[in-house]
Amino acid sequence: MNAAMTEPAAGDVRTALERSIAVLRATFRARFEAATAEPALREEKARILGKKGELTAILKQMPALEAGARRAAGELVNTLKNEVEAVFEERLRALDRGERDAELSAPAFDITLPGREPAPLGHAHPISIVRDEIVDILVSLGFAVHDGPEVETEENNFTKLGFPPDHPATDMQDSFWTTDGLLLRTHTSNIQVRAMSTHPPPMAYIAPGAVYRRDDDATHSPMFHQIECFLVDEHVSVAHLKGVLGTFAERFFGAGTPIRLRPSYFPFVEPGAEVDVGCPFCRRADGSRAGCSVCKRSGWIEILGCGMIHPVVFESCGIDPEKWSGFAFGMGVERVAIVRYGIPDIRLLFENDPRFLAQF
Repeated sequence: MNAAMTEPAAGDVRTALERSIAVLRATFRARFEAATAEPALREEKARILGKKGELTAILKQMPALEAGARRAAGELVNTLKNEVEAVFEERLRALDRGERDAELSAPAFDITLPGREPAPLGHAHPISIVRDEIVDILVSLGFAVHDGPEVETEENNFTKLGFPPDHPATDMQDSFWTTDGLLLRTHTSNIQVRAMSTHPPPMAYIAPGAVYRRDDDATHSPMFHQIECFLVDEHVSVAHLKGVLGTFAERFFGAGTPIRLRPSYFPFVEPGAEVDVGCPFCRRADGSRAGCSVCKRSGWIEILGCGMIHPVVFESCGIDPEKWSGFAFGMGVERVAIVRYGIPDIRLLFENDPRFLAQF
């Protein structure tokens, strides 16, 4: 079959293209005027200039034109495109002016009037819920709340707590330092140092607050919350420490919750230990644990570190370690919240998703 019989002549294409341009030029202004709101106006513009718009369809016909006619058609298309853009901007400004004039001419209203419907009430964040409950339990055991700064000196954050100068925890990768040699505290143990440096023993304090470290994954956050608990008196022993921990575990996780202490190293305590609680998720009626995915089939979940305050810490704070002794332990509030509620990722606590927070 002859190609001339299947393809339109170049002249026919040129005529059709010029007719399409003329029709579009004659109608687009009225189409823009018919749009009474910005979304409708932008939608109309997309119908003309979008990737699948009418002007794009016209451009696709140009390769069928002769070279000379193609240039003339291109000029017509560019001219039309500029006209469409200009009329669109003018119409957009007119709509904005109309909305503003409508607002200015509308009847005045009293913004101090109460709302027609009561505002929905929120509730405490799970971190706040857990923190307040921990504080209430420890205060009921005789501990007072002590506060301190979040921006701290290296001496109070590390040196007085017995950290050697080359200890890994003092590394720049673990701490946020300021240009003048201060740092964001990496634990609330700085409050222990401040309390023992300014208050004569005996003393029993808890120190809740935000701390900062360069950690960021499913179980760590660059900013999180800790509660430090410490007691200084004469003849304090590990038995006192274990008694407080056991009472806390039963009041927080439920009656009959066991604890165990595993030896561990912390520069500011000697001896030191990690504290595990019996997994509350797989506890049977008889108190035994079946093992589950949360406790990794062990029946135990680690929640905090503890120990007897190191004599070096007493000496750095001006307290005689021969006369006084004490214990300290610290827990991450988010860690305890994760254990209590079975939260799989610590970052959920900071994303402020109302669908997640509404579950608590």
